[in-house]
Amino acid sequence: MFTDSHCHLSFPELRARLPEILADMAQAQVDRALCICTTLEEFEDVYGLAQAHNHLWATIGVHPDNEDIQEPTLDDLLRGAARPKVIGIGETGLDYYRLGERTVADMEWQRERFRTHIRAGRQTDLPLVIHTRSASDDTLAILAEEGGLRSGSGQSQPVSKGVFHCFTETMAVARAALDLGFFVSFSGILTFRNAAELREVAAFVPLDRTLIETDSPYLAPMPHRGKTNSPAWVPWVAKQVAEIKGIPVEAVAEATSRNFEQLFDRVGACQPADNI
Repeated sequence: MFTDSHCHLSFPELRARLPEILADMAQAQVDRALCICTTLEEFEDVYGLAQAHNHLWATIGVHPDNEDIQEPTLDDLLRGAARPKVIGIGETGLDYYRLGERTVADMEWQRERFRTHIRAGRQTDLPLVIHTRSASDDTLAILAEEGGLRSGSGQSQPVSKGVFHCFTETMAVARAALDLGFFVSFSGILTFRNAAELREVAAFVPLDRTLIETDSPYLAPMPHRGKTNSPAWVPWVAKQVAEIKGIPVEAVAEATSRNFEQLFDRVGACQPADNI
């Protein structure tokens, strides 16, 4: 019924409780989850989860905020993307939130890393999982430059595809992301009392371009805020979207799961391993 389009089950606080988490997901009717890679060092663990469980999938990528790790090359990403059950590129993007004493100009390494991921997405025709924080102008500019619109048959069509995950940006950024052909994903932040402006964005984003996620172990939704998040709690995000749009939660579950399959279209082509 529900699909968690972004979680980190390989992180220690969740991996240690995996049987419990999978059981909770089943009870909550969370049928699928996408396990997101944040470093190349982590990839084998992320991929192992996807291989071991029919209803889990994986991405390959390096988070923009991660430093002092193996820097991904285009070949690294292409090799990972060629594996069965790898259905996306990322988590990638830009994050200027923790600049410290650095300037935006000093973050060229992040921008180059982002470009590498976009090129991998284009070569593999896999969707990008975009993280952007305090960097939306540059994120959109690089996406438009590296993977923007191409003309064909008299129409402009996106070169790159993907999702802006855990969306917390403005209405203008949401509109720009949609114009580039991207989906917008909402997390438990949507349920927070101080998220009125974000709920306005969720009302604006068409249901057929909306995804839901937990970003677990982070950002547990109300009424679980402050606890370690789990994919089993993605229905709370769906419930909030349903309230915003004035539709049944079942309609949100159906639409967002269908959107997941449309965007991550390798899901249908994967031959999953048996559950163990």
